[in-house]
Amino acid sequence: MQVDEALPEVLMRIVSELHDVAYLIERIEPTISNTEHPGVLNEADRIKVLQGIDLAVQKTRGLAEFIDTITSGIPENWLVDTTVALSLVKLADMQKALSHATARHGHSQPINKASGDFEFF
Repeated sequence: MQVDEALPEVLMRIVSELHDVAYLIERIEPTISNTEHPGVLNEADRIKVLQGIDLAVQKTRGLAEFIDTITSGIPENWLVDTTVALSLVKLADMQKALSHATARHGHSQPINKASGDFEFF
């Protein structure tokens, strides 16, 4: 069944997911930068990893802002069918967040999830 949706709405759901990805990546940084328990990484490797995390956050936010900005110029009457694209998304939470049936505010990955919670795949 084909379901046509306004392209700007679809793109804004992608923007929201990209912001979530940046947020999730940022949550890793304090754990790795903790110098009290250096763990497996030596100082030089830890700095490289932290720089990589920072770059990943910047790129993710940059993509989100790029899509957000170009979306404002797309007419609402431009429609797309997301059925096939959604079927390729393997994470159930992300598939739900990207679907037209979901109107959400805030992060798709709630902060209050207990540490160690995960989804089997």
